[in-house]
Amino acid sequence: MEDLPAHLRSVPDGRHAAPGMVAGLRSWAAAAPARTAVVDGARRLSFAAVHSRSNRLAGSLLAAGLRPGDRVAVLLGNRLEYPEIAAALGKAGLAMVPIGVRQTVPEIAFITGHSGARALVVQHDRSEEVSAAVPVDVLVRVGGPGPGRAYEEVLSESRDVDPRIPVTGDDTFCVQYTSGTTGRPKGALLTHAARALTAELSAHEWGLGEERVSVAVAPMSHGAGFMFGYAPLLTGGTVVMLPRWDPERLLDLASRERAQSVFLVPTHAQAIRDLGGKGPRGRDLSALDTLYFNAAALPVPLKEWVLDTFPGCGVHELYGSTEGGVVTNLRPPDARRKAGSVGRAWFRTRLRILGDDGAEVAAGEPGELFSHSPFLMKGYLDDAEASAACRTADGFLSVGDVATMDEEGYVRIVDRKKDVIISGGLNVYPREVEEASLTHPDVAQCAVVGVPDPLWGEVVTAYVVPRPGAAPVGPEELALFLRPLLAGYKLPRQVRAMAALPRNSAGKVLKRELRAPAAPQPPSPEHPSGLPPR
Repeated sequence: MEDLPAHLRSVPDGRHAAPGMVAGLRSWAAAAPARTAVVDGARRLSFAAVHSRSNRLAGSLLAAGLRPGDRVAVLLGNRLEYPEIAAALGKAGLAMVPIGVRQTVPEIAFITGHSGARALVVQHDRSEEVSAAVPVDVLVRVGGPGPGRAYEEVLSESRDVDPRIPVTGDDTFCVQYTSGTTGRPKGALLTHAARALTAELSAHEWGLGEERVSVAVAPMSHGAGFMFGYAPLLTGGTVVMLPRWDPERLLDLASRERAQSVFLVPTHAQAIRDLGGKGPRGRDLSALDTLYFNAAALPVPLKEWVLDTFPGCGVHELYGSTEGGVVTNLRPPDARRKAGSVGRAWFRTRLRILGDDGAEVAAGEPGELFSHSPFLMKGYLDDAEASAACRTADGFLSVGDVATMDEEGYVRIVDRKKDVIISGGLNVYPREVEEASLTHPDVAQCAVVGVPDPLWGEVVTAYVVPRPGAAPVGPEELALFLRPLLAGYKLPRQVRAMAALPRNSAGKVLKRELRAPAAPQPPSPEHPSGLPPR
């Protein structure tokens, strides 16, 4: 404690050291110091190096006047520094506020302001514009030139001493802002205990632990991307950084580094499939044995392609949320038998599916999905009303997803509750229409929303990305294809071709952007939107 600044030498009464989000790194730095922990291109760091460098950053932040519990925003892509920054904040008792590098300056300003972040660690290519709009006490720049102190200079000028600031399991490790797909993002308070347990169980479930190699594909600024990129440091594995999404580069990295586990979102699988002859079959991926998917439901046709293309891999499909952590997992033995499902309740998780009256629905009936587990957030930062609104009286949490559960306990996500379309008084679940549309041979991606309509209330509108080389699919063609698959009232009345769907950094479609420009169209009573009556 004598190496700490004076204002930190007194530990508040009642606090004690908990395993938290750095205990695993400390253990592996002692047990296997020379083992490679992080790979980023030609740069490689051992466990001992990550431990040392994170000590130095933690000490520097504390010496600059930050106190345990203060928040530090991290605006960084997938690169070698990310895991050591997270470890440094855990060692210093500081809470991380991750921000995606693709977010706009107003979005960044909102998150840093709302969170009350006192420090910002920023990638050099965003430092100029962000520093002018985001006032903080401490600004650290990673990479090239720009405002703020250079990251490597900060490390070189600080001592290699682990501050070991005591934390409890209930202390906040991270303020993870929701994706904001339906409005202003909210800051979910994620604890050391919840995150550490998730990391350990993730390593067990998806092979991220001792002497295993995985690739950080999804942005580490996202909840799942961070968890699956950081868990190897707590459990003795190696994480290989993919700096930005590139399907060919991912396959090259997986082949060269002999990666065994890779986490993807459905759009990643779609991009790999679109590579055709440049894809997996031309590379040595014999070490790869585990693929796992999250962020959005994996369409059944795409999942069948994954299973056929990677026959030597166990394919998992999991469901979770920022607020609820991992909720379900569909394991490899059931991948085909329960295609379309996201599996059963994950470790130490209880599920309920409730109707609008608050009662549990029958097997196979849709309702709102609630979960109870050690992985749940504490609540939303400075938003008691929203925190209470998403929980039942006995502590089950929902993020507004509609689901069904069959007699065996397997969950199928039907849709977002807010996305349900009411057309002519009938409920239409967009995901069902999207799944059916994706079986069309010329449809690569599809997103379905409701557009206001004076006759029907809302009309089903499909935004479609055609497969490479295919002509856009029109409403009559799509309706003819879908008639054997869907009831008439579910058929898209409008079909709009797009080069790409708008998505956030986690791969989720931003449906608010699809609804915004879609002004109501006056339909013909006989032929609304150009299609025959329902």
